[in-house]
Amino acid sequence: MARLNSFHLPAENWNAPFVLEGGEAKHLGKVLRTRVGDTVRLFDGCGREGLFTVTDITKSKVQLELSEKSSIPDSRNITLAIGWNKSSRRNWILEKSVELQTRGLIFFQSEFSQGKVPSEIKESWNEKLVAAAKQCGNTWLPELQTVRGSIEKLIEASAPYDNKLFLWEKADEDTVPDNSVFAAESTLAVIGPEGGFSQREAELLIENGFKPVSLGNSILRWETAALLCMGTAYLERQKI
Repeated sequence: MARLNSFHLPAENWNAPFVLEGGEAKHLGKVLRTRVGDTVRLFDGCGREGLFTVTDITKSKVQLELSEKSSIPDSRNITLAIGWNKSSRRNWILEKSVELQTRGLIFFQSEFSQGKVPSEIKESWNEKLVAAAKQCGNTWLPELQTVRGSIEKLIEASAPYDNKLFLWEKADEDTVPDNSVFAAESTLAVIGPEGGFSQREAELLIENGFKPVSLGNSILRWETAALLCMGTAYLERQKI
């Protein structure tokens, strides 16, 4: 059976009558030329998906009828806090966070950040997450958050997490963790910007319960470190 085309219907709109609007409606009707009577897959980004029959298509809306639905348990565990960096590779990490089933991404202001963290999540970031979910079939979208101000603000935001790590280029090589560390429940892994952490930031993180860990003797770009953490956590969860 051919893979069904997928579309995102936010959780708050997941009720009858089911209606796609905006970009998703345009993608279904104009780009993919879906017809009335076709079956498509919808997902809400919170673990819910279903098969729907298209019942009506207009210029701005698509109406659908639910055929069957299911819920996928949330097995995600890791959230990455990433020091604000250049935008050139941000879309890439958003995409990979969906493919590797990351629970969340936090973009925070670091002393060595390039530019200022925006106060609100950009719509283009959410669009990138949705596009990646359509491609890989993930029913869960990562939670996005921005933290402005100093490292103290990130420490405040870390309160809900039990397993707190920060990837530090100055950490001893014997702190390279077992892979299972990244797959522990409620994990927050902090990655600095391209300039790394200041000494003050590192000391504050350690004082507040963050464990400094090394990823080996190669100095990694921030997106490489992020991908390694996400990929390790993903593979470890597959063993459970």
